[in-house]
Order: sequence, then C-alpha cells, then structure tokens
Amino acid sequence: MSFQNTLAFAQSLDQADPLRSFRGQFYIPQHNGKDTVYLCGNSLGLQPKSARAALEAEMAKWAELGVEGHFTGENQWFTYHTGLAEPTARVVGAKPGEVVVMNQLTVNLHLMLVSFYRPQGQRYKILTEAGAFPSDQYALESQVKFHGFNPDNAIIEVAPREGEHILRAEDIIRTIQEHGQELALVMMGGVNYYTGQVFDMAAITQAAHAVGATCGFDLAHAAGNVTLQLHDWDVDFAVWCTYKYMNSGPGGTSGVFVHERHAQNPELPRLAGWWGHDQSVRFQMKKGFIPMAGAEGWQLSNSQILPMAVHKASLELFDQAGMENLRAKSEQLTGYLEFLLKGLRQPKEALEVITPEEPSARGCQLSLLVHQNGRQLFETLMANGFILDWREPNVIRVAPTPLYNTFEDVYRFGLFLVAHFNQ
Repeated sequence: MSFQNTLAFAQSLDQADPLRSFRGQFYIPQHNGKDTVYLCGNSLGLQPKSARAALEAEMAKWAELGVEGHFTGENQWFTYHTGLAEPTARVVGAKPGEVVVMNQLTVNLHLMLVSFYRPQGQRYKILTEAGAFPSDQYALESQVKFHGFNPDNAIIEVAPREGEHILRAEDIIRTIQEHGQELALVMMGGVNYYTGQVFDMAAITQAAHAVGATCGFDLAHAAGNVTLQLHDWDVDFAVWCTYKYMNSGPGGTSGVFVHERHAQNPELPRLAGWWGHDQSVRFQMKKGFIPMAGAEGWQLSNSQILPMAVHKASLELFDQAGMENLRAKSEQLTGYLEFLLKGLRQPKEALEVITPEEPSARGCQLSLLVHQNGRQLFETLMANGFILDWREPNVIRVAPTPLYNTFEDVYRFGLFLVAHFNQ
C-alpha cells in the first residue's frame, strides 16, 4: 500500500478497517477530556468493557453460592480453566490439551524449567538472547545455580553484532550448532521486549532439536501479537503473560504450552500440586501424584477465578476478531507508523528505529532509539496525552495495537513528532 501523511488518509483507513468496531469495546484513558493516544499495549493492554461484567458475575456467584460455586451453575470453578483451553489454543497455535491457564509468568517459567532443563554430564548449558527481559535472566541464573553450575559458564548469550541492534538469525543458529554437544536447553523470548524483534521460533526449535537440546520460549510480547504455531513448530514448551497484548488486567494470569509428546508423558519430572492430580480421584486425598493428561498436569493450585474471568472476556474478543485479521491490521498499522517516522527525515544520530523493517520480523512495536534528550521527549509526549513506554537508557517503545488503536492514533503521534523535531 502507498501511504499518505494526511489526516484524511488515516481516517479513510479507519473507515475501511473491518476491525474498527472493536475499539468501542475498550475503555480509552482520558486526557483533558479527550481520548489519549494509547500506544502502550506492549506493557499493559486496555480494559475490555466486558471485563467488569465477567468479574462481577463471579463475585455474585461467590456471594450467592459460597463454596458451591465450584460445582454449581454455568462456568463452574472446579473446571473453569478448561473453558479457556480452546480459545487459548487458537491464539498460540496449539491443541487444546497442550495449553493451560494458571499462575503467573515467571512462576510458570520456573515450573517449565524444572521439567525441561535436565542437565546431564557435559550437556548442561542454556542458550538465550543477550538482553533478555530481567525475569528470564533471573530465572535462568537461579535454575543453573540450583543445579550447581556457575551462570557465567552455564548460560550462553547470543548478542547482536557490533554496531547492530537486532540478532541475525544465522548467528543464533550458528551458535546453537557450535555449542550443540553442551546444550541442554535453548530458551529465548519469542519477541525481544526491548527491540521488538520477532525471532524465527520454528528455525530455532529445529536447530535446538538437531543438536539434542530442548527448546522453549517466553511469549510475553508474542502472545496475542504475532502469529504463532507452537504445535506445528514442534516447540517443547512456552509461557506467556496475559496483561499485555491479551488485555487481561494488571498482574493477570498466565498461560503455558507443553507439546503433546511431553504433555502425555506422566513420567516427565515436574513439581506437583493437587490441581494437576488426576481429576477423577483428586478428592480422595491419597498419596502418590498421578498427573492429569496434557498441560493441565502441571497445575499446582486451584484456578484463579477472578483474573481468569477477566481473561475469558478478553479471549472472547480475540475469537471474534480472529488472529489472522488482527495480524493483518497490525502489519498495516505498524507499517504506517514506520512510514511516518521515515518522513521525519531525522539522522540516525538523532532518532533511530531499532526494530526490524521486515514485517514478519516484528509485531506491533517499534522501538525508537532517541540519542538526544530522549527522556525529555518521552515526558513531553506523555504530558500531551500520548501514553507510551520508556526503557533505559534511551528507548521509547511505541505499540499500535490492532484491537483498539486506529490509524488516526498513529497519524496524531507522527504529527506531534513533526512539530517536535521542527521546532
């Protein structure tokens, strides 16, 4: 598509947008009585208007039924998580039995590492990307220490080449091959939180398996953002949060994927809890853990009904919109943002986009490296009703999200930057 830098053009794209009605299903934060330009769905998604009713329905059930809410009426709490499996599977490209919603992200990452980081002999190392989100770094550090290894030796980080900001796919694959005899696990983000780069998860998984390592991903910035086919890619495990692109509330619940070849293996080591125990005999309260089949066998405790109710409301919107449609709009929105940024004609010494240009290698987010007075620019934007995200030392992350952002949002952001850089 040939873009134009005019309000009329942006509004024409909005009029033609088949997903335009979804914006009305979200609350948009206000600034001086007007909608903000909210470009921060990569940090916290907006609240679906249906979330309150979903939450209040469970509150009413609790008030009216007490403990009997576990076994009475619609959406019984005892099996509440099972109703989330099919819509979750559609978002991440899995079979329903391969996914479960439970806990929170880093808790689930540790649970997966217990099962899938199994160092033996010389095969004890983990490969990850340099600059991974701190929670991932801390989880990996603590896991290798738990097994008696030094993180400096046991964790291999793949970094961009000198003078570059993103990882080259060939460098990731080459490093996996070079360390193949030592690798127990390849564990990376699906999308790098800082640069917005989408990694080739299929190729990475294939390379890991070729050298005898398992492969998992943190999809915090990928789930609900980019097209995923976890089952077909043969990924061993994945975890994600639901409060970013999946709009399920601050500190919301998390999701887990375990490929069916592992999920159907009751002998795979894991940390056990009673909600993962065979449901048919769970209340017999006997010793001897018998895991549920599928990803449900990694559950520890009762389902978190209240955050899951919010998540259920959001998943219904994803089902209505469809991931293919969302991805198509996302590529167009992000492409329009990129067009407007290039139109600023700023030298790299002033403003640099460090997210890949190839649409398949990025999601909603473009990361702007502002070399001069970046924090001041960010605070000026925020003070004028543009809600964005700042990452030290000098990056503004901009994320036009297809469920509720418009082309006019993106145009208004670009227009403000034009005024800023031309003053």
